[in-house]
Amino acid sequence: MTRVLIDADGCPVVDLTIHICRSYGIPVWILCDTAHRIERDGAKTMVFDKGTDSVDFALVNRVRPKDIVVTQDYGLATMCLARRARVLNQNGLIYSADNIDALLQRRWQNKRLLRAGKHPKGPARRTTEQDDAFLRALTELLASKD
Repeated sequence: MTRVLIDADGCPVVDLTIHICRSYGIPVWILCDTAHRIERDGAKTMVFDKGTDSVDFALVNRVRPKDIVVTQDYGLATMCLARRARVLNQNGLIYSADNIDALLQRRWQNKRLLRAGKHPKGPARRTTEQDDAFLRALTELLASKD
Protein backbone atom coordinates (compact mmCIF):
# COMPACT_ATOMS: atom_id res chain seq x y z
CA MET A 1 0.00 0.00 0.00
CA THR A 2 1.18 3.50 -0.82
CA ARG A 3 2.17 5.68 2.11
CA VAL A 4 3.02 9.34 2.37
CA LEU A 5 6.23 10.11 4.25
CA ILE A 6 6.84 13.70 5.30
CA ASP A 7 10.31 15.10 5.95
CA ALA A 8 8.71 17.32 8.58
CA ASP A 9 11.61 19.51 9.67
CA GLY A 10 10.45 22.92 8.49
CA CYS A 11 7.57 21.52 6.41
CA PRO A 12 4.60 23.93 6.17
CA VAL A 13 2.17 21.43 4.60
CA VAL A 14 1.89 18.71 7.25
CA ASP A 15 -1.76 19.47 8.02
CA LEU A 16 -2.73 19.83 4.34
CA THR A 17 -1.11 16.48 3.58
CA ILE A 18 -2.93 14.66 6.37
CA HIS A 19 -6.25 16.22 5.37
CA ILE A 20 -5.97 15.09 1.73
CA CYS A 21 -4.58 11.65 2.53
CA ARG A 22 -7.48 10.91 4.89
CA SER A 23 -9.93 11.20 2.00
CA TYR A 24 -7.87 8.64 0.04
CA GLY A 25 -7.35 6.33 3.03
CA ILE A 26 -3.58 6.69 2.64
CA PRO A 27 -1.41 6.44 5.78
CA VAL A 28 0.83 9.38 6.61
CA TRP A 29 4.15 9.14 8.43
CA ILE A 30 5.73 12.25 9.88
CA LEU A 31 9.50 11.92 10.30
CA CYS A 32 11.21 14.57 12.42
CA ASP A 33 14.05 15.05 14.86
CA THR A 34 13.92 15.84 18.56
CA ALA A 35 14.26 19.58 17.85
CA HIS A 36 11.19 19.65 15.56
CA ARG A 37 8.82 17.13 17.12
CA ILE A 38 5.52 17.26 15.20
CA GLU A 39 2.56 15.12 16.18
CA ARG A 40 -0.85 15.19 14.53
CA ASP A 41 -4.00 13.11 14.72
CA GLY A 42 -4.27 10.95 11.63
CA ALA A 43 -0.53 10.42 11.20
CA LYS A 44 2.21 8.26 12.67
CA THR A 45 5.10 10.32 14.03
CA MET A 46 8.62 8.94 14.09
CA VAL A 47 11.22 10.97 16.01
CA PHE A 48 14.96 10.58 15.46
CA ASP A 49 18.05 11.98 17.14
CA LYS A 50 18.93 15.53 16.27
CA GLY A 51 21.80 15.58 13.83
CA THR A 52 22.80 16.33 10.28
CA ASP A 53 20.63 14.30 7.91
CA SER A 54 19.44 11.87 10.61
CA VAL A 55 15.82 12.21 9.48
CA ASP A 56 16.81 12.03 5.81
CA PHE A 57 18.60 8.71 6.25
CA ALA A 58 15.81 7.32 8.41
CA LEU A 59 13.28 8.26 5.75
CA VAL A 60 15.23 6.86 2.81
CA ASN A 61 15.74 3.60 4.70
CA ARG A 62 11.96 3.27 5.13
CA VAL A 63 10.70 4.44 1.75
CA ARG A 64 9.32 1.88 -0.68
CA PRO A 65 8.58 2.04 -4.41
CA LYS A 66 5.43 4.07 -5.13
CA ASP A 67 5.44 5.77 -1.73
CA ILE A 68 5.02 9.53 -1.85
CA VAL A 69 7.63 11.65 -0.09
CA VAL A 70 7.16 15.31 0.79
CA THR A 71 10.47 17.15 1.18
CA GLN A 72 12.18 20.35 0.21
CA ASP A 73 15.60 18.67 0.36
CA TYR A 74 16.97 17.96 -3.13
CA GLY A 75 19.49 15.42 -1.83
CA LEU A 76 16.77 13.45 -0.06
CA ALA A 77 14.57 13.73 -3.14
CA THR A 78 17.36 12.21 -5.23
CA MET A 79 17.76 9.25 -2.89
CA CYS A 80 14.00 8.65 -2.80
CA LEU A 81 13.73 8.81 -6.58
CA ALA A 82 16.46 6.16 -6.75
CA ARG A 83 14.25 4.00 -4.52
CA ARG A 84 11.39 4.55 -7.05
CA ALA A 85 9.32 6.74 -4.74
CA ARG A 86 7.32 9.68 -5.99
CA VAL A 87 8.58 12.92 -4.50
CA LEU A 88 7.24 16.46 -4.28
CA ASN A 89 8.07 19.63 -2.44
CA GLN A 90 5.86 21.90 -0.34
CA ASN A 91 5.17 24.19 -3.31
CA GLY A 92 3.84 21.45 -5.60
CA LEU A 93 6.97 20.71 -7.62
CA ILE A 94 7.08 17.02 -8.44
CA TYR A 95 10.70 15.92 -8.54
CA SER A 96 11.67 13.65 -11.41
CA ALA A 97 14.65 12.35 -13.34
CA ASP A 98 13.99 15.21 -15.76
CA ASN A 99 14.45 18.03 -13.23
CA ILE A 100 16.53 16.75 -10.30
CA ASP A 101 19.94 17.32 -11.93
CA ALA A 102 19.19 20.99 -12.59
CA LEU A 103 17.90 21.42 -9.03
CA LEU A 104 21.03 19.83 -7.57
CA GLN A 105 23.17 22.07 -9.78
CA ARG A 106 21.31 25.14 -8.49
CA ARG A 107 21.81 23.96 -4.89
CA TRP A 108 25.55 23.56 -5.53
CA GLN A 109 25.76 27.06 -7.03
CA ASN A 110 23.88 28.54 -4.05
CA LYS A 111 26.26 26.83 -1.61
CA ARG A 112 29.20 28.29 -3.53
CA LEU A 113 27.68 31.77 -3.15
CA LEU A 114 27.17 31.22 0.57
CA ARG A 115 30.79 30.16 1.01
CA ALA A 116 31.79 33.33 -0.84
CA GLY A 117 29.84 35.42 1.69
CA LYS A 118 26.85 36.19 -0.50
CA HIS A 119 23.68 35.53 1.45
CA PRO A 120 20.43 35.26 -0.53
CA LYS A 121 17.16 36.56 0.86
CA GLY A 122 15.14 34.13 2.88
CA PRO A 123 11.92 32.65 1.54
CA ALA A 124 8.90 34.90 1.12
CA ARG A 125 5.78 34.41 3.23
CA ARG A 126 3.82 31.31 2.19
CA THR A 127 0.91 32.03 -0.16
CA THR A 128 -2.44 30.37 -0.80
CA GLU A 129 -1.23 29.79 -4.38
CA GLN A 130 1.61 27.64 -3.04
CA ASP A 131 -0.85 25.66 -0.92
CA ASP A 132 -3.13 25.19 -3.94
CA ALA A 133 -0.22 24.03 -6.13
CA PHE A 134 0.84 21.56 -3.45
CA LEU A 135 -2.69 20.19 -3.10
CA ARG A 136 -3.02 19.76 -6.88
CA ALA A 137 0.31 17.92 -7.11
CA LEU A 138 -0.40 15.68 -4.12
CA THR A 139 -3.88 14.86 -5.44
CA GLU A 140 -2.35 14.03 -8.84
CA LEU A 141 0.14 11.64 -7.23
CA LEU A 142 -2.49 10.03 -5.00
CA ALA A 143 -4.83 9.47 -7.95
CA SER A 144 -2.04 8.13 -10.17
CA LYS A 145 -1.48 4.38 -10.40
CA ASP A 146 2.23 4.76 -11.32
